[in-house]
Amino acid sequence: MMTTALLLASAIAAAAPAATPGETPADYTQTIQQWRADRIVRLKAPDGWLSLVGLDWLKPGANRIGSAEDNDIVLKVGPPHLGTVTLADDGSVAIALDKPGDATIDGKHVAHASLLDDSHDHPTIVAIGSTEFYLIEREGKHGLRIKNPQAPSRTGFTGIDSYPIDPSWRIVAKWVPFDPVHHVQVATRIGTLADFPVPGKAVFERDGHTYTVLPVIEVPGDTELFVMFADRTSGKTTYGAGRFLYAAMPKDGKIVLDFNKAYNPPCAFTPYATCPLPPPENRLGLAVTAGEKTYTHGE
Repeated sequence: MMTTALLLASAIAAAAPAATPGETPADYTQTIQQWRADRIVRLKAPDGWLSLVGLDWLKPGANRIGSAEDNDIVLKVGPPHLGTVTLADDGSVAIALDKPGDATIDGKHVAHASLLDDSHDHPTIVAIGSTEFYLIEREGKHGLRIKNPQAPSRTGFTGIDSYPIDPSWRIVAKWVPFDPVHHVQVATRIGTLADFPVPGKAVFERDGHTYTVLPVIEVPGDTELFVMFADRTSGKTTYGAGRFLYAAMPKDGKIVLDFNKAYNPPCAFTPYATCPLPPPENRLGLAVTAGEKTYTHGE
């Protein structure tokens, strides 16, 4: 009969880096290169994070919006007084335009509309020229997220520096499920707390030491797990507030953590994002020399 110590040793040995069956090192390198290329395409998309130029939180009741300084929410484009965004007591939000022709709402010239937030597949989009905004809701706070594809943050983007691709950072970890599912409260950049379900933990070994990571379910129904982590490179060669990665759902008691796909959160590119921060359990005492490095904003 194996002791607990022997069982743990066996589990850690099984968590050693492994390649996908039938995949050569060249295949793996090409896979990561393609993943990085796709990542840049998404980031540089007209509605991607590089186009985010503003985030204004709504107060209860009426919020005047326009380009004049006497508005509650001041835009950099459009008429002096565009209209009013109203946050009702029940949390619903509506917009009424002073002149329907000054903007479009979901592509139409209408005078008013209810605003669907970004928890919906198709949030309501209000557009003025090349600038658009839509409603977001974060832990009870409602705000307008403003984007412009002509923003210097997008037009001046020069790429992201990354560590060399290293197959040893594709780690097959032991998966320890939680029954019942645990929960973790995560601080965000906007000072709120977000609650995430934690279905289990990933346990792996690196350089003779054992580490644990808590992947979470970001949105109910997700088919991947979300990992927020910081490590000894954070604030040095990588973004100070940590990095993100996604992992396929565990299978046969294992989960793959591919740190070559570790990427910078939106907050690394814009001050107007609402990123969650890594929980204490995911602050690793090792240097993860894989994935994206600190973004230098084209400097």
